[in-house]
Amino acid sequence: MIKAENVTKSYGSTEVLKGISLQIEDGEFVVILGASGSGKSTLLSALSGLEKVDGGSVECNGERLNTLNDAQLTEFRKNHVGFVFQQYYLLSHLSVAANVKLGADLADNKDYKSIINAVGLGDKLQSKPSALSGGEQQRVCIARALAKNPDVLFLDEPTGALDEKTGREILNYIFGLQKEKGFTAVMVTHNENIAQMAEKVVKMNSGKIVEIYQNAVRKSAYEIGW
Repeated sequence: MIKAENVTKSYGSTEVLKGISLQIEDGEFVVILGASGSGKSTLLSALSGLEKVDGGSVECNGERLNTLNDAQLTEFRKNHVGFVFQQYYLLSHLSVAANVKLGADLADNKDYKSIINAVGLGDKLQSKPSALSGGEQQRVCIARALAKNPDVLFLDEPTGALDEKTGREILNYIFGLQKEKGFTAVMVTHNENIAQMAEKVVKMNSGKIVEIYQNAVRKSAYEIGW
């Protein structure tokens, strides 16, 4: 379970999160929806332990994140969560296979090459990031995160650099695997179409949650608009 209670976060004089309270159940697929500047990415960082909150509390996977020091937060993230960001954060001197293996090694996962194949990069195992397109680099990031077998997968606009065909394929794969493995998935997006895939949608505006609703019918990656 992920639970935020009255969470606040500021950068300088700018208050980005203004008393956020939210609960996400184990195994749930949640989309945090909002325009640029609404605070959704900052909330994602707070829920995952990437950012320390200024006020309130955050619990994730049984840990009170706001009580942990930097070393403890690093250990928590290493053991429990996977991340997919808008930026790729790939190691330029390593091949696709080696970048994904970094995530796999944290979970002693020997089957990481099947994940690379599943995201459509089986013919790029030995390629370096500089030889890949932006969309291909994003797929490496997704494979690296999934190879870690995370308890919670946090995704920040994961299809932003992908064309429609690849984006649908990636979303279909991520949430098929999420259903199979039962991990919790929390995705930030500004795309209301993608929100139709979620069990729960959290809408944000100006640092506050303005609406939380459940989708009565969840659509697949091939049923939503793009």
